[in-house]
Amino acid sequence: MAKVKKTIKGLTIDADKCNGCRACEVICSAFHAAPRYSSINPARSRIRIVRDPLKDIYIPVQAGEYTASECTGRNKYIVDGKEYDECDFCRASCPSRDLFKEPDSGLPLKCDMCEDDPPLEKPKCVEWCLNDALIYAVREEEVDEAEVSPGDVEIGVESLIDKYGLKQVLDTLARRSKA
Repeated sequence: MAKVKKTIKGLTIDADKCNGCRACEVICSAFHAAPRYSSINPARSRIRIVRDPLKDIYIPVQAGEYTASECTGRNKYIVDGKEYDECDFCRASCPSRDLFKEPDSGLPLKCDMCEDDPPLEKPKCVEWCLNDALIYAVREEEVDEAEVSPGDVEIGVESLIDKYGLKQVLDTLARRSKA
């Protein structure tokens, strides 16, 4: 397999610096509103603050991948004398909780690092974090390039034909080949 360079974008979270202002939740929900910036609803945010204001504990957690099943881990964590469930720190959108799900449709939410055209310099949550608790990092990493088998291509083409019809697929291919 050939090695290819892949750009990895990620957040580093410094929970010691978070003061629980929730600016990251507000800007994330506004950025992802339709139309953009038309509403603010932190339930639609792709980042959430796990909070215990009496103990002055605030931990940002960003939305990760969807998982179709619940995890089996139910570990408990004690932070400054308060017990937290493992789910409090989990990034996944799963069937056992409503965190990181679109409130109206129930569809899972995932952090997309505020992908935009043209690309933003950094995600909005990082830009709006006044205490530098969220740190954006981009790194290059060499990974093995997955080989595509002819069978995979055939399955993909068959599914496109099933969904859109042979004529639509052929018209699109002809148009794309001219570009």
